[in-house]
Amino acid sequence: MFKWLETFKVVYETRNFSKASEILFISQPTVSSQIKQLENELTTQLFIRSGRKEVLVTPQADILYERVVDLIDDWENLYQAVQTNQQQIVRCVIGASHTFANYMLPSLLIELHQKFPQIRFSVQMMNSLEVLQATEHHSVDLGFIEKPLSAVSIKRFPLMEDQLVLAGDTEKGPWLVRENSSGVYYYTKRFLEEKDIKDPVMEIQNNGIIVSLLKQGFGCSLISERAAKGISYQVLDDSFKRNFYLLKRKAKASEEIEQCTEFICEWSKRSGDFTSEML
Repeated sequence: MFKWLETFKVVYETRNFSKASEILFISQPTVSSQIKQLENELTTQLFIRSGRKEVLVTPQADILYERVVDLIDDWENLYQAVQTNQQQIVRCVIGASHTFANYMLPSLLIELHQKFPQIRFSVQMMNSLEVLQATEHHSVDLGFIEKPLSAVSIKRFPLMEDQLVLAGDTEKGPWLVRENSSGVYYYTKRFLEEKDIKDPVMEIQNNGIIVSLLKQGFGCSLISERAAKGISYQVLDDSFKRNFYLLKRKAKASEEIEQCTEFICEWSKRSGDFTSEML
């Protein structure tokens, strides 16, 4: 049944049997069969199939999903404990948005590795919205974002400030813009609207590529001042300052993850520009 629950979790999150089969590396008929077996076992319908690619979830599926993510987490922790002969190795998945991942996370990771040798860290880079969603879905344990996103099940800790700058040659263009779910998109959209700029836009879903293009003299963009080394830029006013945030689920995590959270907040104070607000 555990495999059925894992399959259910992925179908619930993707709302798509085909995508679930790709993620799980099993055939779509197998996905359908496992969901059907789970529905028979629970004597309830979990998904409504209307012939479209995307499926709808039932209220019973919502209830089951809330319990399943915790159950899978508990199983993974139990598995790690059983597999470890002496010192328990704790797994901590970090999801980080692009600017934080490139310019702040490396120094933090070094300190985390030294402070918590029993924790096995892994890092995934994505945009701010994806980090929030992954934290909600228990795909990552701790998240770092550049956009003040929130959710009922998530606790958000403001870290250091980040100054945005106008980089590159605005006379040549084009404007290099991140996707609308990224942390910097809101500021870029606002800037273009305030200045009534209607120049060509090129959407690029990777901050590193934008910085590389700017260093080669191509385009212009709003980027973090931390990323602007070697690029001509103008510092914008205080309304273009933002915070980096740490995300963690409100439900109490393992003692080691809780200690990591406290350590990261202390680290941000030492790193400067700390804001004491906590949501």
